[in-house]
Amino acid sequence: ETNQQAVELVRGLQERNILVFIAGNTGGKSIAEQLAEENVEMNWDTFIVPYGKEITAAIHALNFAARSAMTFGGIEPGTMEAAREILLYNKDRVHAFVMALGADPGVPEDQLITDEKYATAAGAINFGFPVISNVNIPEILPTGICTYEHVISGIKLEEIISRAIELRGLKIKIEKIPIPVPYGAGFEGERVRKEDMYVQFGGKYTDAFELLRMRPMEEVEDGKIEVIGPEIDDMKEGEAYPLGIIVEVAGREFQEDFETVLERRIHEFISCAHGIFHMGQRSIVWVRISKEAYEKGFKMKHFGEILLAKMHEEFSRIVDRVQVKIYTDEKEVKKLLEMAKEVYRQRDDKISGMTDEDVEEFYSCTLCQSYAPNHVCIVTPQRPGLCGAYTWLDCKASYQINEHGPNEPVKKGEVLDPVKGEWKNINEYIEVKSNGNLKRFKAYSIMEDPMTSCGCFECIAAVVPEANGIMIVDRDYTGMTPIGMKFSTLAGQIGGGIQTPGFVGIGKIYISSPKFISAEGGHKRIVWMTKQLKEEVGDRLKAQLEKEGIPELFDKIATEEDAVDPEKLLEFLQKVGHPALEMDPLF
Repeated sequence: ETNQQAVELVRGLQERNILVFIAGNTGGKSIAEQLAEENVEMNWDTFIVPYGKEITAAIHALNFAARSAMTFGGIEPGTMEAAREILLYNKDRVHAFVMALGADPGVPEDQLITDEKYATAAGAINFGFPVISNVNIPEILPTGICTYEHVISGIKLEEIISRAIELRGLKIKIEKIPIPVPYGAGFEGERVRKEDMYVQFGGKYTDAFELLRMRPMEEVEDGKIEVIGPEIDDMKEGEAYPLGIIVEVAGREFQEDFETVLERRIHEFISCAHGIFHMGQRSIVWVRISKEAYEKGFKMKHFGEILLAKMHEEFSRIVDRVQVKIYTDEKEVKKLLEMAKEVYRQRDDKISGMTDEDVEEFYSCTLCQSYAPNHVCIVTPQRPGLCGAYTWLDCKASYQINEHGPNEPVKKGEVLDPVKGEWKNINEYIEVKSNGNLKRFKAYSIMEDPMTSCGCFECIAAVVPEANGIMIVDRDYTGMTPIGMKFSTLAGQIGGGIQTPGFVGIGKIYISSPKFISAEGGHKRIVWMTKQLKEEVGDRLKAQLEKEGIPELFDKIATEEDAVDPEKLLEFLQKVGHPALEMDPLF
């Protein structure tokens, strides 16, 4: 009846990870309109999908159910027998139900809702989807088409979700975490716009990092949460603050190789809290807390509550104790950030001796599909994930921990192009995992079927046509680049899981890989990098250039101090005699 009731109902469904399709209206107003008035985000990522104001729009939800039977059940439509199989598949495997809410004005008092709504509900019952209502429509209690009762009515709104779950025979594990905001996968894709933000951390505004470390059992006090620095009540609305999150775990079965796997899940765990936006990993974290979450009492310590609960829930086989330290003190964050970067560097060193030819299988990573549903990373020994957080060894460890997680082995299969890095099995795999959006992938090329990007990349490599080479910009650089776009603009152009020839998101460690865009000539193509990035990857890149017999190239790579427009860049490259100018044209 009220907007608040509509919000509470939908939030309750989201908390239980239930996908909600909305259709129809009562008295000229739909629940979708009520949610919109309360600024509730509605899309596939948030598990709330409004189809239309008329009750006939419900056909799209039933179409979704029918297609699930065809897609996952392998049922070929076209015959009455196939139609029967589709309905039975839905009864047995698609655990849906219908909530018929509100009485319609203008119909006979004892009828309560329109004939069209009764007919639509009856159509859903044919799928095995029972109907539950908060008004006293006629009940159909015997079992038959549905597993239990077909229609129950007169249920109070505050009880309707639990009764619906019971009616459909669902087994749902509700994640009860001691935080003041709803929590569930339905909130994972939420954004917090600037005008809705109370405070933020990291991004391009402040230092922020996340680190998970293994510790001896006696050094970890299970359940302990510390906040070092200002709590959220001591922060000013609209401001940006530094953030460091250090999770320390201990377990008899825990191995150091598992650290990065658990660390990368911090993104997912925090993102599932309503009103909290989280993106990135390692030292490129960006977090926002909404005004709504703050008003409900969300504190910095609640990040710790989330991580304690989820680490135990997801990794109970290998984790016995967890403690969390949350730093918001600027001096502490700066000091610990340097320590964290050294840990990241040591982890990256472990993979440096392996080659793509040494292994028969690569690993996939689909962790970022909550934001970019068509994006798939293929992680190889010489090409880490574009986020920089997952190497081939990390993915292997992740699969050992959880065979049904975001990483799985993919056999390379027949080599289609050894120079550009193309394999038959890899192509077939990404076509399935990208929902049919990608057909081919070439691991070592920026110009032809390059890797897709989500939005968590550490850097962007892009072609500079005037220089016949490429530039690399990291997300910490806020200035202009030689192609006339800043990092933020580039990120908007290439993110979202699309292939953009001439542009590719990459991890920093990939810059020093022997396979770095090797299809187009490799390191000789690098004509421009940001100064900070060049310094950061300098030691590794110099060592690789030495192996390639071109140690002088490092000093021939321009930075923003040398040029930020193509004309001046070309002058610089001609002056130093950069090899890219003599290479075959990229176009």
